[in-house]
Amino acid sequence: MGNEMNGNLKICQSCGMPMQEEQYGTNKDGSKNEAYCCYCFKEGEFAQKCSMEEMVDFCAPFEVEGGRAKTKEEAREMLMKYFPTLDRWKAEA
Repeated sequence: MGNEMNGNLKICQSCGMPMQEEQYGTNKDGSKNEAYCCYCFKEGEFAQKCSMEEMVDFCAPFEVEGGRAKTKEEAREMLMKYFPTLDRWKAEA
């Protein structure tokens, strides 16, 4: 294991989660979708019909849990800056 996956770790373009291949979403035909994770994208469509802000609210607790932010408010602020760089939310930014 180790560093060999470093170069090809993909980031979900909806929630920002780093994904390994088994976490890729699926297209309508069942093939893997490397842009979105299995939690955000299933069978060719987004699992949650939500705004960027709603996705930020959903993801903020995971940032605190993972130690990347001290509080939910800090996580929200961080994600509100980060999410507009992801493909799903670029149009909303």
